[in-house]
Amino acid sequence: MKTKLLFRSLIAFAALIVASISFANDAPEVSVAMALAMNELAEKELIKHFRHAGTWLARVPSKNNWVNNDVIKLTDIGADPAVLINNNTYPINVSSRADDSVVVSLYKYDTENTKISDDEVYALPYDKVGSVQMQHRETLEEETEAHALHSLAPIEDSTNTPVIVTTGELVDGRRRLISADLVTLKKKLDLLKVPKAGRCLVLSADHIADLLLEDKKLDVQYQNHTDGMIARNYYGFELYESVFSPVYSAAKAKIAYGSATEGLAASILFHAKTTAKARGTVKRYMGKAEDDPQNRETVVGFRLYFLAIPMRAKGQGAIIDATE
Repeated sequence: MKTKLLFRSLIAFAALIVASISFANDAPEVSVAMALAMNELAEKELIKHFRHAGTWLARVPSKNNWVNNDVIKLTDIGADPAVLINNNTYPINVSSRADDSVVVSLYKYDTENTKISDDEVYALPYDKVGSVQMQHRETLEEETEAHALHSLAPIEDSTNTPVIVTTGELVDGRRRLISADLVTLKKKLDLLKVPKAGRCLVLSADHIADLLLEDKKLDVQYQNHTDGMIARNYYGFELYESVFSPVYSAAKAKIAYGSATEGLAASILFHAKTTAKARGTVKRYMGKAEDDPQNRETVVGFRLYFLAIPMRAKGQGAIIDATE
């Protein structure tokens, strides 16, 4: 079935290209319509593949249906109702639930334009325009993943958003992450009554290495020896790994995204049920070589609106390296 659908999509895409060539010299309104159709197809292709499949971000619930004009309305649900056991007192108390709503604008991500000259296209045995568009999509996926992890990381250490430090062996100016540190973080979450299902821990590159080294020494099975990957669940955490690590100061405060300030790379904890991600408008910007007689270059760029944030300041956490 998937093969048939793919084949049909390719036929439709090829037909669209042929039609655009056939009508290139026809009435201006026809050319404009075909250009709009090609743009729409490219945008739909980007959306279809923009899934962050196989990454920790796939664990964050999608709220695309909450988006309107690239703005999302989030609701912080109020306190849970009390549960009465073997109640024999009536009438049962009635309480209201106070919900808070906040409207948040999605972040706007623009790729820098890429130019492709007609000379390049003529000499190459592959579709460079298609390759460039795929590269833009992959770059947008990487950038939004990195920014999303920074957004889900707690701003600072607090009672509801613990930021703990590693306590392992001091090597090259940093203490390694050990199993006892995960136990410490687990206990803090238990005291906060954060539900056990949905605790996701995204490990930094250093912390993954630390756990694998401890696995080798103590055979504690952080590593799934069947496929050589980090275990998916340990101490109640769903374990993920990422090369994009938010950084913190020694005072346990998160450093701004994209800042040149050096800091301590962190592993980030979030609770899946209290996070949300949303995608808004996707737009392709394209100038064709035939419309640029001086340079004869095709120029391509994309704009995407996206956001991933915690819905409440509870259930977030981080682990940073101790340096002494």
